[in-house]
Amino acid sequence: MSFSGELSPSPSATVVPTGQRASRRMIPLGLVLTAISTLVLFGGIGVAAGFGDSEPNPKGIGGIVIGLFMGFVGVTSLITAWAARHSSVSVDQTGLWVSNGKARNVIPWQSLAGVGLHWCKVGKRGVKIYSIELCPNAPVDRDDPVLWPLVRDEEPLHATLPRLRYRLPVPASSRVALVTAIQQQVPQLWFGETERQAGYVGVPDSKGHRERTRGSSR
Repeated sequence: MSFSGELSPSPSATVVPTGQRASRRMIPLGLVLTAISTLVLFGGIGVAAGFGDSEPNPKGIGGIVIGLFMGFVGVTSLITAWAARHSSVSVDQTGLWVSNGKARNVIPWQSLAGVGLHWCKVGKRGVKIYSIELCPNAPVDRDDPVLWPLVRDEEPLHATLPRLRYRLPVPASSRVALVTAIQQQVPQLWFGETERQAGYVGVPDSKGHRERTRGSSR
């Protein structure tokens, strides 16, 4: 359950930026990948066309294909990172508001059976990755334009509850502020912290979302 429209967080809401740090990492990576793809693409074109003293070589087509693919990935990464740089989460008496930089929606507290923090360690250095787990007490719209990337299918808190839940990845630097704000608003829903296995965060069901919304006006 969620609702959007003209509603917005209250002026006193706690606002936690979530996209700035990731954008600072992804934008340079996208630029580097785009630059490399340009070199590979032009190199492939040169080999295929036989620029200079070289004879045309069909092997250059492989370079062209790789360059185009890398360029697509690089440009897509840049667009995604740039759009997400203003993403944020706001917490008020109504619920948890998610903004992706272009639009926002809210997960109302009244639609939840519990809220908690999950985390895992990754890499040799044991870096911690965090997520806020929001477990609904009613069916959710898995294809909501704003919230669908957060939806995950997992065992519910109780057998009578829906399997689908919202999982909000949280930068380590924002964890304390967000957890504190949630606990202040709905202490009765907080079920604590849980360590999970690496990789638990998962990925959105992009393929299913595309199939379900194909031809939709969403």
